[in-house]
Amino acid sequence: MWWSERLALLALVLVLGGCGFRLQGSESLPPEIARSYIATPDRYTPFHRELVSALEARGVEVTEDPARASAVLEISRDETGQRVLSVSGRNVPREFEIYYTVEYSVRTTEGTVLAPERITLTQDYTWEETRVLGKRREEEMLRGALVRDLVRQVVRQLASID
Repeated sequence: MWWSERLALLALVLVLGGCGFRLQGSESLPPEIARSYIATPDRYTPFHRELVSALEARGVEVTEDPARASAVLEISRDETGQRVLSVSGRNVPREFEIYYTVEYSVRTTEGTVLAPERITLTQDYTWEETRVLGKRREEEMLRGALVRDLVRQVVRQLASID
């Protein structure tokens, strides 16, 4: 009986390997961006910090000197905010939408360019004035999730550079 289980496991591994399946976060990045400089007006945003961590985790050297870089990742827009989606009969906000937008482009020393790309992600949540602390924490968690999703999308885009 255990042979059939091993055989089934082996078949599953071969099928997943043959179809191009990879674990999330295992994108290999092209050698053109092995040493990158991130040009941004604000180096202290959550997106910038997450992006640097994600690139370094994939073997990219993020340099502080653009002259040493083989690629420049220019972040021209990195902003977040919230909007009111609905209000109660007493004109008290009941539902909010948070958003995070980034716009970026890539230029390598070899001339490869990734045209400016804009990504906006949104998430809505309900507001209860009796649970202010918990709702603030929920907002922070949702904003962090948006940042991580944005970074994953940018890294996937970078992995597709030919």
